[in-house]
Amino acid sequence: MLLDDLARKIRSQREKRGLKQQDIANALNVSPQAVSKWERGENAPDIAVLAPLARILGVSTDWLLSVHEPGTDEFEATVLVSSVRGAYKKSLDMAPRDFALWANGIFYQLTEVTLRHEGVPLKYLGDQYLCFFAGAQHQDRALTTALEAKRLVSEDVKLALSAGPVYLGSVGHPDYVRPDIMGEAVNVAFLANEWADTHGKTGIAATAAVLDAAEGRYARGKPHLVSFKGMQHKVRVYEVSERNLR
Repeated sequence: MLLDDLARKIRSQREKRGLKQQDIANALNVSPQAVSKWERGENAPDIAVLAPLARILGVSTDWLLSVHEPGTDEFEATVLVSSVRGAYKKSLDMAPRDFALWANGIFYQLTEVTLRHEGVPLKYLGDQYLCFFAGAQHQDRALTTALEAKRLVSEDVKLALSAGPVYLGSVGHPDYVRPDIMGEAVNVAFLANEWADTHGKTGIAATAAVLDAAEGRYARGKPHLVSFKGMQHKVRVYEVSERNLR
């Protein structure tokens, strides 16, 4: 197929999903310059990148290569959710504008740490932050992000990580659409974040799906079989300390 056609498809699907070129680059562990060249039609993605690129864009490789068949928009990722202890009390005690300024300072720090390890920031809501990591060693990059965030962010953040298939899609009215991810891994990450607030001491919780697949060695506490509301099966959750043992 012509490079111009492939470039148009990549660019249009990325924009439709509300993603930046940097987001695509982070998810695939390639440089933003490579994505830019794909979208300008200067060259094509490597064959090893085509399948994960298609999943991020929510299409099939056949669709990218001009055979119009439906594809899957689910892919393996590690989801990270964070929130701040005491944020609700602050929201009551502070003027709304002051609270927004305070929250934005935390979000800036979290986003910078996420981008440092090639994650994709997705959502900010109140004091909560959502991002994901895909591609090579996504579990390790997410764990490293959580450990660094706990050490570097100025407030008492609690973080939770879960891994599994996620769906990346566009959510909302067409004029206000934003990218979002869905799936059990997302739900578990939010639930584990609540668990870390009431049960954990380190402020970092990670599921077995994250830690067992990570290549590095991390200081983890005893396993907890947690029954999350609405889930029929228990989830094995560990506390992760700030001390990285790699």
